[in-house]
Amino acid sequence: MARVTLQDITKRYEDVVAVDEMNLEIEDGEFVCLVGPSGCGKSTTMESIAGLTTPTDGTIRIGDTDVTSLPPKDRGVAMVFQNIALFPHMDVYDNISFGLRLRDYETEEIDERVERATDIVQLEGMLDRMPEEMSGGQRQRVAIARAIVRDPAVFLMDEPLANLDAKLRVHMRTELQRLHQELDTTIVYVTHDQAEAMTMSDRIAVINGGRLQQIDPPLVCYNEPANLFVAGFIGSPSMNFLEGRLTGTGLETDHFDLRLDPDRLPGVTDGDGVTVGIRPEDVSLERAERSPETQSAPIDATTDVLEPMGDEIFVYLDLDRTDAESNDGGMGGSSNQLLVSVEPDLEIDANEAVTVTLDRSKVHLFDSDSGEALTHGIETLPRERSEKRQQPAGEADE
Repeated sequence: MARVTLQDITKRYEDVVAVDEMNLEIEDGEFVCLVGPSGCGKSTTMESIAGLTTPTDGTIRIGDTDVTSLPPKDRGVAMVFQNIALFPHMDVYDNISFGLRLRDYETEEIDERVERATDIVQLEGMLDRMPEEMSGGQRQRVAIARAIVRDPAVFLMDEPLANLDAKLRVHMRTELQRLHQELDTTIVYVTHDQAEAMTMSDRIAVINGGRLQQIDPPLVCYNEPANLFVAGFIGSPSMNFLEGRLTGTGLETDHFDLRLDPDRLPGVTDGDGVTVGIRPEDVSLERAERSPETQSAPIDATTDVLEPMGDEIFVYLDLDRTDAESNDGGMGGSSNQLLVSVEPDLEIDANEAVTVTLDRSKVHLFDSDSGEALTHGIETLPRERSEKRQQPAGEADE
């Protein structure tokens, strides 16, 4: 086991910066997932740790050793790739032991290591099988066992489950968590699948455009995203975003207002643009069973598309339509749309006028220019529930 430290790591390919001043410290025995969209630099970061890519600038340490210029074989790491790459003409035993035999280990030690590795990944009784006789999950276990016998200080895994079907991926996620608990070793895992990152890792390192956006435990990234990118990337379905602007008593959007204490938002002033973020599960229909204590003033909308998911229903709301009879042909774009998660047994139809509230304790505000988070949750202020409800025509305000 060993700590992995990246200090100011930059990797340039001519005029393309794949990794830009990456600073990352992974603790001994920690499971860290590098996540981000395709081309964000996560695999290049992994390859730099492995020694498959030499960084243009910066320093990489594994334990107390500067490995920036060392070849892969001298770094004490083992890597599992997306492409399993087993030797098709070798059985399981020969595939797992191949690296040890190249290093002239004694036969007795090779047998002991192979037996231990196959026991860990549950491949007992399969040592004489050929790769073509095994399922995708079993072949992936062989690849992991081949890494385990090296007894590395650090495991590096580059999207090892990407080629498996959905059911097998879920099973292998559990297997990898069990493996980490049993080996208690450092694992750096690259994935674009946020579900893998959320369920397996001790911390998530979110990367975009070659830059580290946030590194925190999964629930911190989910509940307290550092910026708009993290807020939109972590969570499925994605967070709702609406543009607004600050006023003297709070903020206003094109569809609703929210009262808040301006002192809660240091560094911004009246008239500044803000982006309001709210996750689908933190939006409630007024007639639903769910009703947070810190709910906002009511917001009128019309249902558009319904997506039954079994354990919940995703309801897309059109905020531009507050009367079901005024259907103009659909949604007006993401700024006019609000996605809500409701109970699976709730009776609701498309093109239905509804009223929703936001859980103020789960409202996120971001600076519209920089995208940086301003606050996560806004306090409840008196009388807000009655201030914004639209009153019938001719009824006087109280």
